[in-house]
Amino acid sequence: MNKELFDKGLMTRREVLGAEYVDAAIANADDFNRPLQELVTEYCWGDIWQRPGLARRDRSLINLAMLTALNRPHELKLHLRGALRNGVTKDEIQEVLLQTAIYCGVPAAMDSFRVAREVFKDLDR
Repeated sequence: MNKELFDKGLMTRREVLGAEYVDAAIANADDFNRPLQELVTEYCWGDIWQRPGLARRDRSLINLAMLTALNRPHELKLHLRGALRNGVTKDEIQEVLLQTAIYCGVPAAMDSFRVAREVFKDLDR
């Protein structure tokens, strides 16, 4: 493991997904899934999310579309919160999800709209 990339990744992961979520994921890692937590933190957050080619908000928009296409509601919920932290607006999220209806299918977009409404409702409390 590259400690420098891991530390950068941990910082970015906390900034985007929230320290509470990330710290719990790391703390709850066991011998079985710890290697995955380290891999995701180092390579995803420490390498790819650090690249200068796209801003964080753009990466968030892309993730919302991809997670909709892959039908991954748990990760979508997490990345919706991250997108909002990265400056993406609800209107922009709506546009991304409408776009996914055309290219990923209406059922996928419908599920993502449901997840987004849950996230927005939770945040408005």
